[in-house]
Amino acid sequence: MFHKEGQRIIIITFVLVVLALLLSHYFVTTDWIRYVIQGGGLLILVLILQFFRNPKRVAPKNFDEILAPADGKVVVIEEVLETEYFNDKRMQVSIFMSPLNVHVTRYAASGEIKYSKYHPGKYLVAWHPKSSTENERNSVVIRTPKFGDILYRQIAGAMARRIVNYAEVGDSVQQGDDAGFIKFGSRVDLFLPLNCGIAVELNQTVKGAKTCIAAVLDKNEEREIT
Repeated sequence: MFHKEGQRIIIITFVLVVLALLLSHYFVTTDWIRYVIQGGGLLILVLILQFFRNPKRVAPKNFDEILAPADGKVVVIEEVLETEYFNDKRMQVSIFMSPLNVHVTRYAASGEIKYSKYHPGKYLVAWHPKSSTENERNSVVIRTPKFGDILYRQIAGAMARRIVNYAEVGDSVQQGDDAGFIKFGSRVDLFLPLNCGIAVELNQTVKGAKTCIAAVLDKNEEREIT
């Protein structure tokens, strides 16, 4: 399955590649040049198809867990001062998506959308410390039954030039459903309550709607900041 945000690009790429294959077959007489054109065209088509793939995943709808909102690698786990919405300290968990990852953004938890705001900005590399506050980005807050308000932020990277966000204030959303898409390299930040248990480690590879990022702590447990 391919994401709907890629349908237009996939169709245009397919048409251009077919034209390149036909033109090179009939009008290019030098074998190696023809092979380069044909091979390059097919490679580009394969890369576009894999980038916009959208594997269907059924999340468990577990109110006690925050699931990964995207595929990628955990690059930040730290206590920070979140100033856009909460204006207090939160646990930040950031997931970097390379161009080879699935780029679908999924709801990390079920609940009600309380805040959704787009911010124009720069296109620093997604792992840059200032990308969370200076890059083009979308911030969304979900009010959850167990964790209260949590914020996730879609961040454009150096290659990304379009962030798609489906969350609208007042929507009731389900854990694991499509929340949007970030085209060509990006990052997603989660801002969670300090009293939750972080279940991932730095450099861990995670899967959207599959990997548990954080869980509700029992009353007898103490939070450890990774």
